[in-house]
Amino acid sequence: MTYTRTVQETVAALRTIREQWAELLLAIETPPADVWPPRQLAHTMRAPGDEQLVVEDRAPLVLREHPAVLNVDALDTGRAVERAVFDLADTLAAAVQTCAPRGRDARRWEFADPGAVDIRRAHGSRAHGLHFACVWVEGRVLDEDTTPEQQLDGTLTAPLFAPLPPHLLHEARRTARVAEGRLLRTLGLDRRSTLIPDRSCPHCDGALTLHTAPGEPPRVTCSGCEACGAPVPLDEQRRRVWQGADLLVLAFALPNAATVEGAPHTAV
Repeated sequence: MTYTRTVQETVAALRTIREQWAELLLAIETPPADVWPPRQLAHTMRAPGDEQLVVEDRAPLVLREHPAVLNVDALDTGRAVERAVFDLADTLAAAVQTCAPRGRDARRWEFADPGAVDIRRAHGSRAHGLHFACVWVEGRVLDEDTTPEQQLDGTLTAPLFAPLPPHLLHEARRTARVAEGRLLRTLGLDRRSTLIPDRSCPHCDGALTLHTAPGEPPRVTCSGCEACGAPVPLDEQRRRVWQGADLLVLAFALPNAATVEGAPHTAV
């Protein structure tokens, strides 16, 4: 794998973690999601009068109170992802963060100090939360702040960071990809095909399968294939497929019966 591709994949994984983190925090406080409807349609299908859930608090999970955890798997995933990214930041900082005196430069990664009285200082930069840690690690992967800086008096100061060595870049990629994969699996946004239980095609009574993949919109296919009379296109396997606006139409057409807990899914 080329150096450029390694950087790109690491950055992409870190950004996915940041983008989906709010969804995971909401999942911790709600029962495990059913197979149907897919998570990507949840906000669209919400009734106009329903309260919109917004996650503003980005404090680390270890600093939060969890009085009503309804999804233990989501909580375990959140803690594991946080720990992996925080530990990665510690490792990179120990290797590339220079010791040049900078005062309290916000770009520096502060290590945890368990002996500190103040809980925020005791956790160092981890207290800023996962978003900050992901952005900080991304900066090291992109070799930001690795050139001398010119001061107002014209003098140059030593770089804040040294370039990231190849072996740590590969470690960053591995850690970010593993954390991304676990988060997406917990949210049901990984690459999988799942039979939708207790529901069948409203046009031919065929079995419906939900297909999801990272970074791709969900889609549903019907086992009735070309014999199905649904007014939607055929995919490459000659199955009727709902996606985009068609998928929203299907979502409102299907009954709202509860799905079977633990429905089987097959990775593809």
